[in-house]
Amino acid sequence: MKLSGWGRFPEVETTVHAPRSLAALRDMVRSEPTLIARGNGRAYGDSAVNAAVTLETRHLDRMLAFDAEVGQLIAEPGVLLGDIITAFLPRGWFPLVTPGTKFVTLGGAIAADVHGKNHHKDGSFRACVDWIDVMDASGDISRCSRTENSVLFEHTLGGMGLTGIVTRAAIRLRPVETAWIRQTRLPVPNLKAAMDVFEANPDATYSVAWIDCLADGADLGRSVIFLGEHAGLSDLSADRRQAPFDVPERPKRTLPFDVPGFALNRFAVRAFNALYYRAGSRQTGPHLVDWDRYFYPLDSLLEWNRIYGRKGFAQFQCVLPLEAAEEGLSALLKATSTAGAGSFLAVLKRFGAQDSAFSFPMKGYTLALDFPVNAQTLRLLAELDRLTLDHGGRFYLAKDSRMSAETFAASDNRIEAFRAQRRKNAWHKTFASAQSERLAL
Repeated sequence: MKLSGWGRFPEVETTVHAPRSLAALRDMVRSEPTLIARGNGRAYGDSAVNAAVTLETRHLDRMLAFDAEVGQLIAEPGVLLGDIITAFLPRGWFPLVTPGTKFVTLGGAIAADVHGKNHHKDGSFRACVDWIDVMDASGDISRCSRTENSVLFEHTLGGMGLTGIVTRAAIRLRPVETAWIRQTRLPVPNLKAAMDVFEANPDATYSVAWIDCLADGADLGRSVIFLGEHAGLSDLSADRRQAPFDVPERPKRTLPFDVPGFALNRFAVRAFNALYYRAGSRQTGPHLVDWDRYFYPLDSLLEWNRIYGRKGFAQFQCVLPLEAAEEGLSALLKATSTAGAGSFLAVLKRFGAQDSAFSFPMKGYTLALDFPVNAQTLRLLAELDRLTLDHGGRFYLAKDSRMSAETFAASDNRIEAFRAQRRKNAWHKTFASAQSERLAL
C-alpha cells in the first residue's frame, strides 16, 4: 500500500504489518531484513515508513502499571497521549511534556523526543522517561535508562526509530489540581517584541507564539503570545471547584474533502492572519481555558491536513542558537513574506538548554511553518534551509519530508557519531526508514 506521514508527502509504497502481541512483533522483526516501526503516523514526512516493511504498533496499546506515589506510568508503545490523559487527568495527573497533538503514541513521542510549550523550563519528552525496553534485530529486548545501557537509551530518544523498537516505557506524569489552564494572551507588534516577552517570562510554565508570517516591514514577526499555567483550585469559581476535572466537551469535526489548491493563496492567508491577530488582541488578561483547547487547538478538526489539498504539505521546523536567533528568524520571516507562500500555522517557541545524543532541541528559538507542496514551496524551503545553516541552526526530523542529505550533514556535528553508533551496533542493517535512506543515516 501507499503510506505517508501526516503531511501526506511523500507517499511511499510499502508492506504494512500490525502485530497484536509482543510475540508477533518479535517474529516479524526476526523475519524481515529491513523495517521501521510506526505509531499513529503523526510524523509529518517519511520518518515512519520503510519501502520494504512498516510495522504499525497501535495494537500494542496497554497501560500496564501506575505508581500514584510518584506518578510513574508503565505502558506499551501504541498508547496515545490522549489515552493517558483520558485515564489519568480525572485522577490529577497530566503529561509532563506534550507536543501539539494528543494523537501521538508513546513510542512516537520517544522516537522523536517530542517537545512542547514548556521546553524552556522542563525540557523535551526525555525529561519524563525513566526507562525504555528496546527490541533489537534478533528479537531480544534490552532495558535501558540513564544508568543502564545508557548509549542505547540516549540514541533511542530522538533516534527516530533507527536503534530498535520500543516495546514498553516508564514515564512520569505531572500532578495537577484541575483540568484548566490559566492563560494570558499577549499581542505584540513585531519579532523583537515577541522575543522580549519570551525573555521576560522564563518562569512561565508554558509559552508559545503564533506568528503572522506574511507581515513585513515594521510589522515583521507580529505575533500573539500565549502564556499558560496549570490552574489551581483557588483559580476556579465555586461551582467549578466542585468538579475541577470536568470541562466542556469539544465538538469534533472532520474535514470531509481536500481543499482545492487555489484556495490557500497569499490573499486568503493574509486575510486569515489579519483576523487572527485582531482576535488575539481582544482578550489580553489572564483567563481560564480547558486543557484541550490550550494544548491541542487543531485536534478538534480531524484530518485537518486536508486543508492543504491532495498534494499534501511540508512543514519546515528549525531551531536557531540563542545568539543568532533574532537575526536568523528575521531572515527566515523576510524570505517567507517575500515569497508570499505564507503559512497560517506559524509557531515560535523558546527552547532551554539541552545536551543529548541526537535530539532536535538546543538553547534558542524554534520556528515551524507549514506550506502546501508545490514547486514554489520547494524553492522557498531550500532557501529557508540555507538561511538556517547560515545562522548555525538545525532541523527537526519529525517534521522533515524533503531535506537533502548534504543540508542535513551540514546542520549538526552529532550526525557522524550517530551513524557510527548505527554501524557499531548493527542497527543500520535492520532499522531504516525512507527518511534515513534519503539522509544517508
